[in-house]
Amino acid sequence: MAKKQKMTFLKSAVKMKDYPDGNMKEIAFAGRSNAGKSSLINVLAGEKIAKVSQAPGKTRLLNFFTMGESYVLVDMPGYGYASRGHEEQKVWKKMVESYLSQRPQLVGLVLLMDMARDWQQDEEVLAQYVMKHDIPILVGLTKADKFSKNDIEKAIVRIKKQSRLEEVFAISSQTRKGCHELEEYVYRNWVRES
Repeated sequence: MAKKQKMTFLKSAVKMKDYPDGNMKEIAFAGRSNAGKSSLINVLAGEKIAKVSQAPGKTRLLNFFTMGESYVLVDMPGYGYASRGHEEQKVWKKMVESYLSQRPQLVGLVLLMDMARDWQQDEEVLAQYVMKHDIPILVGLTKADKFSKNDIEKAIVRIKKQSRLEEVFAISSQTRKGCHELEEYVYRNWVRES
């Protein structure tokens, strides 16, 4: 199974000419700067492979990791970080849009968001953009360890309603709850099937 394979850092890139060669399928991980992308990647890797920053918004590049021989996981720079200048936001937008719209290896996007937050304009814009390019999307609600079972169920219902997306997972990088189920879904439905 995909989750038993070793994850290794492949490379970082901004421009398409610098993306990794090869035709392994790719899964993009997106979310706000403090959504917990790096923490989840480290759980899936079983080691600290992605840098978890104390200051959100540090990831400025597309970071490519191989998941054994199964697929490539792409850690995208976080969005919605206020201290970024206008020019930097434009560069981010161009980099992300060109990757999402022009990368034939991309077979799905995992959108991570803090369970305490509501679905907002940033998430909607990103979701609409990938759906316009026929890329399947699911939502991972992070920091589930901070909530009761009842609150988790309510959050899932709320986000399904707000996002109009069916696949919503509650996950916690602290307890690892839900992380491997999310990865299993991705592998089974996007990597193996597409």
